Amino acid sequence: MPLITRYMTTDGPRFGIVEDGMIYSLSTDPFLTPTLQGEDLMGPAEDLLLAPPVTPTKIICIGRNYVGHAQEHSVPVPENPMLFFKPPSALTGYDTPIVLPPDVGRVDLEAELAVVIGKQARKISRDNALDYVFGYTCANDVSARALQKADGQWGRAKGFDTFCPLGPWINTDIENPNNLNIRARLNNDTVIDSNTSYMVFDVPYLIEFISRVMTLEVGDVILTGTPEGVSQINDGDKVEIEIEGIGTLRNWVEIEPAN
Repeated sequence: MPLITRYMTTDGPRFGIVEDGMIYSLSTDPFLTPTLQGEDLMGPAEDLLLAPPVTPTKIICIGRNYVGHAQEHSVPVPENPMLFFKPPSALTGYDTPIVLPPDVGRVDLEAELAVVIGKQARKISRDNALDYVFGYTCANDVSARALQKADGQWGRAKGFDTFCPLGPWINTDIENPNNLNIRARLNNDTVIDSNTSYMVFDVPYLIEFISRVMTLEVGDVILTGTPEGVSQINDGDKVEIEIEGIGTLRNWVEIEPAN
């Protein structure tokens, strides 16, 4: 199955297939149709406004899943996956702004591999966990550090609108998610350069662990944690998250006008 994206039309977002940088429309839901065929040519991906490539019921995030990231914050690596959530309202797509609330304090980028669930999963074994994956995309777990520290839990710090850029599309053909290069660039300077092989808990284990707590629904997203190198973002910055085999998620940073 090819790369799957969602693009904006006057009638709202629609699914499309990406082939050689061009987007072709889909008349069917890719989560329900095993064989997909692109239809009308909509144009180059760079010329279309891309929406987040999926609409999850929930976004489950993993904290401190790389040793280097735990070390840069002087916190221990958890014995079990540390789960928290971002609301679906935090989603934003490719080339759209990350909007920082005024006076929110330091906000960091976090480069993460996102797992998109393809069929309902409950109490799944790691041995067949990848059978429940639709594909993988790029994510940025934008985080307001002062609020994260002040609140003692992370819902507010990571839940603002636009604090979960996702995209630009879903690669449905990745066989091994546990050995992908992952990078972040801030204004063209590389600040994160790592590999998903350094995860403390790999993708099959995360699916097993999470599905024994809650049912994973079609389209749900798991953000698998960030490597070390998280960096502060500010008004006017260009932020890029690049993952091998997927592509590059690009966003710009803006400050929300004060009311």
